[in-house]
Formats: sequence, C-alpha cells, structure tokens
Amino acid sequence: MAGYNISRNSSCDPILTPHLTWLYFVVLIGGLTGVISILFLLVKMNTRSVTTTAVVNLVVVHSVFLLTVPFRLSYLIKETWTFGLPFCKFVSAMLHIHMYLTFLFYLVILVIRYLIFFKRQDKVEFYRKLHAVAASSGMWLLVIVIVVPLVISQYGNNEEYNENHCFNFHKELGHEYVQVINYIIVIIVITTAVILLVFQIFITISMVRKLSHSLLSHQEFWAQLKNLFFIGIILICFLPYQFFRIYYLHVVAQNKGCNNNVAFYNEIFLSVTAISCCDLLLFVLGGSHWFKQKIIDLWNCLLCR
Repeated sequence: MAGYNISRNSSCDPILTPHLTWLYFVVLIGGLTGVISILFLLVKMNTRSVTTTAVVNLVVVHSVFLLTVPFRLSYLIKETWTFGLPFCKFVSAMLHIHMYLTFLFYLVILVIRYLIFFKRQDKVEFYRKLHAVAASSGMWLLVIVIVVPLVISQYGNNEEYNENHCFNFHKELGHEYVQVINYIIVIIVITTAVILLVFQIFITISMVRKLSHSLLSHQEFWAQLKNLFFIGIILICFLPYQFFRIYYLHVVAQNKGCNNNVAFYNEIFLSVTAISCCDLLLFVLGGSHWFKQKIIDLWNCLLCR
C-alpha cells in the first residue's frame, strides 16, 4: 500500500493548487448562469435549426459536467476523496468527455455557419422537428451506450490507486496504446482547430473588405462575431492543453512515477478547459443590444481616429 500513497508534497497532487478551487467555483457559477440564461433564449429560437439543436446539446453537455464540479470542489477543500475510486474515475473522465463533446458541438456550429456563409443561405434546418430530436437522441445514445462505458471501463484500470486521492491517473500514460490514442486525439483536435481558425480569418477579412464602413449594420457580421466567441474559447481553453499534452506525453509518459512538475502543469491546463462552461453566458451577452451598442461605439471611435 505504501507504493500507492501520494505525498502531500507531490507535484501531481491537485490539492496543492488552491487556485483551482476558485477556478471551479467560477466554472460552477458561470456555467449555471449561462445554462439558465440560454434557456430563455432557446424558447424563442427555431427548433428545426441545426445550430439551435447543437446549442441545446451543448447545454446538456455543460449541465451534466456541472453536476460533477461540486465533487471536485469537495475534494479540493477537504483534501481527501470520500466517494470511492469508481466514482473518482467517472468524475475525472467527465472532464475529458466534456471537453471533447464541447469541441465537437463547436465544430458542428461553426461548420454550419460557414456553409451558410459560402452557400449564401439564410439557415440550415432539419426537415421536421422530429428529425432534430432523432439526431440528438441518436448522438446521445451513441455517447451513453458506447463512448461513456468504454472510457469509464478503461480509464484508470491499468494501475492501482489510493482511494483517498483522486485525479492522479497519470501512470496510465506509461502504456504504449494509451500514448498512441492520446497523440491521435491531440493531432485531430489541433488540426481541426487550425482549419476552423483559417476559415474564420478568411471570412472575417472578406466581410471587412466587402462591407467596410457599413459592417456593423449587417446581421451577418454579428453572426460571424459569435463565431469568434467559439474560436476564442477553443484557442484559450482547449489548444493550450492540447499543445502541452504533446510535451507531457513525450516527457512523462515513460515515467510512471511523479518526480517533476510536468503532471502538475498538465492538471492546470486540463482544469482550464472547464472554463468553456461559461460559453453560453458569453453567447447570451454577445446577442444583447447593450453588447452590440458597445461594439458599435468602439468601432466608431476607431474610425474617428
């Protein structure tokens, strides 16, 4: 059992990062506020819209993840895990599942909006509301029946861990197939994010050249501005973790012990991905008249110079 214990001075122990407590408090409060706020908007949105369907599913993803945040806070505050190792694995895995599902729905939203821009369409819709429900149900059935059980059954099962310490599953990376899977995921996410960024830059530059001074009077511009929210979250919350993950895998993967600060920083970058829960709040604020007016005032101020 002595081999399982992780010292309080271990650089891998998230207990030694008190600022994570504040980060998860912000995630919890901002996430809940965003979920509640977006519900009022969804009532007025077109339920057959593919974008609306993606946003609804994004709300579900955030809501499920937010249910696990209080358990993380309890662990960070009490400095001991009291809910059993199986539930620890579930809560730990949910942070990863939340990140990649959120990224997936961002991808759907952005691709749909890019298609609308390039094909000069007003919107992309399902033929019937039932089709939107069927698409969402099929996706969640796939996640619940295949993805989640697969992740939970394999997550943290190759090594033995202390039940009183949670989120310290870095030793799993010592297995070659785990490293390969991680590298593949990292490459896919980074490549996809770069492609989305290139498309967004191209679209933004095209709109600025075409609309010039009347840019802010076009609804299409405001739609693209919302795209920048999603791109910004990907760049700020997701990509730093993915890039650091490459270094983390390279340096630490072969070392099952924890004798350096790399795993500590990996926990920091991973926790930052949870801030994406606040995206719905930004989405709501971005569509407000007050926000639009501030952008217009700022733009006019820059033009006056």
